[in-house]
Amino acid sequence: MDVLSLLEFPIVQGPMAGGSCTSALVAGVSNAGGLGSLPGSLLSPAAIRDQVAQIRTMTDRPFQLNFFVQPTPTPSEQEVNAGVELLRPIWQSLGWTDLPVPTQWCQDFSAQFETLLELRPAAASFTFDILTASQVERLHSAGIAVIGTITTVDEARAWEKIGADAVVASGVEAGGHRGTFLGPQEEATLSARQLWPLVAEAVRIPVIAAGGIMTGVDIKEALSLGAKAVQMGTAFLVTDESGIHPAYKQKLLSGHGLTTRLTRSFSGRYARGVENRFMKQMESVETQVPAYPVQNALTGSIRAAAATSGDTELMSLWAGAEVGRARALSVAQLMQTLVAEMRPT
Repeated sequence: MDVLSLLEFPIVQGPMAGGSCTSALVAGVSNAGGLGSLPGSLLSPAAIRDQVAQIRTMTDRPFQLNFFVQPTPTPSEQEVNAGVELLRPIWQSLGWTDLPVPTQWCQDFSAQFETLLELRPAAASFTFDILTASQVERLHSAGIAVIGTITTVDEARAWEKIGADAVVASGVEAGGHRGTFLGPQEEATLSARQLWPLVAEAVRIPVIAAGGIMTGVDIKEALSLGAKAVQMGTAFLVTDESGIHPAYKQKLLSGHGLTTRLTRSFSGRYARGVENRFMKQMESVETQVPAYPVQNALTGSIRAAAATSGDTELMSLWAGAEVGRARALSVAQLMQTLVAEMRPT
């Protein structure tokens, strides 16, 4: 199934979980000839249905849903208490006497998967792990193209082997969470421009390039290195339609001096974001925090408090390494600009 052939332009909007991808953003990308992406990972089945219904009132063009492939964890009380203790300097700085322990660690992926089959978008992409061949077959039977997220050549081969229709090859520059699922995350260090041609040579399915792509010139370079399309997240994060906190957006647009780096302090899984006090304060213990999604749930109340007060020092400011080149435009304006920049000079 070649979902990319349905697109006017080879541009996939990165699925950024946490509220940044509004229905208007997803539909706006699809209406402009790209592939809009709704991140369903943090949403209940009912919320996924509601947002898909909204998107479908705004576009009749193809779009995709994205999910984290993960089991629901059952951490021990000892593990949870240890995670709470590692976060003590942060929550005590807020004047709290304790850290609220969440009642739910993550959404049920199996329930999300059944909802995906029911809704039948043009495509679905997956990260954090890999599906089974039978799950891919079920998606294909529902007319849904399957896209895997990878950070190494071996991961690309694994997705091709189970029948995926394409892979997103995500270089270390990419913002947000790393999609590594084979081997230690710390060893998946290839830059985008190293990774793309290696993956394009290793598999026959289309490669979607991700990591540090901000302009039409970048898109042309990715295509010249063997990609069939690109996935762009940070570029869309600062658009008018993005749902991120205003202080977060202002921070990303504040200039070229922003430092981004990988951290597992916020979520228990390595992710790239703008360095702030939370990352610095947790750096010495970040390898000890519970794995995703337990740590992500434990820091939820801290991040919510930061959003209420507009404190970017305690928010997870996910962004790619090239955030300094982000442009404050509407989705339509950004898509038009990218297409114009892609044209031969």
